[in-house]
Amino acid sequence: MSGIEILGTGSYFPEFVADNDKFSEILDTSDEWIFPRTGIKQRHIAVDMPNYAMGVKAAENALENAGLSAEEIDLIIVSTCTPDFFYPAMSCLIQKHIGAKNAACFDVNSACTGFITAVDIAHKFLESGAHKNVLVVASEKLSAQQDYTDRASCILFGDAAGAVVLRKSEKKFCSFMGAEGDEFEALYCKVHYESNCPFYDKDKDYYNNRFDTFAKQNYLVQDGKAVYKFAVNAMSNAVSVVAKDFGISPEELDLVIPHQANLRIIAKATELLGITPDKVYTNIEYMGNVSSACIPVALDELNRAGRVKPGMKLCLVGFGAGLTFGSIIMDV
Repeated sequence: MSGIEILGTGSYFPEFVADNDKFSEILDTSDEWIFPRTGIKQRHIAVDMPNYAMGVKAAENALENAGLSAEEIDLIIVSTCTPDFFYPAMSCLIQKHIGAKNAACFDVNSACTGFITAVDIAHKFLESGAHKNVLVVASEKLSAQQDYTDRASCILFGDAAGAVVLRKSEKKFCSFMGAEGDEFEALYCKVHYESNCPFYDKDKDYYNNRFDTFAKQNYLVQDGKAVYKFAVNAMSNAVSVVAKDFGISPEELDLVIPHQANLRIIAKATELLGITPDKVYTNIEYMGNVSSACIPVALDELNRAGRVKPGMKLCLVGFGAGLTFGSIIMDV
């Protein structure tokens, strides 16, 4: 089975920074409470731009890094769980603004696992020979989904976008994905809109009756303990399975980029895997959790710092709402 080559990476995060002290101005919280529990010191917030605009900037940066024009892209896949529109797909908006007139477009949503999902789909399209250059963008505006009276969750999330340009190669590539849909209520954000259908009976609406508070109907809701337990198991299992398929042990990985949900989750899962901390990259301290954009933003940081080197065995692993999980190991 053929693999993929990363031709270029890009990222973007808004200028406005909300550090922990800013949250202490609106909530009964502090840096002393937030940082030890999460590993987060600050996060970027898109106070004056839509989500797709961040994706456009990340895409443009990735194209420049790859040395390709937008016209050379023949497929755009966007991962987002925070779209600006029900439709059109955000990939179409990005296509318009970067001028990728020859690209087919679609979006995927597996929440924080979305970048893994999108790259795996891109790999299959490239392997088929149907497409040559694929742009994968993950762009998330989690700040718009938060209940800012809930100090346990709103302090976790920020906004950002990351992107990669991919091409088929003969380098080794393995992936693994899964889901536990029975646990969806551990982490969700319900679509909220008012129907003007004359036949609609709000009193009989399944979700309005099931999610019976304003917060449950309008904002991100998370069971922190359930997510922690799931995430540690999902991350360690996903890496173990894909490493076995790749023909190595987790300890033989050169670089691991995990989803940046909580520093304690990352530390516990990598400890179970026997992966030393020097091989694990984190940027959660200054980015927070930016959902599916976490991994490509981190990848771009590493790439531009010269830390993603030929011959490396690179592992990307994510987990999120759904509940979903997935991992990729590839030769760089």
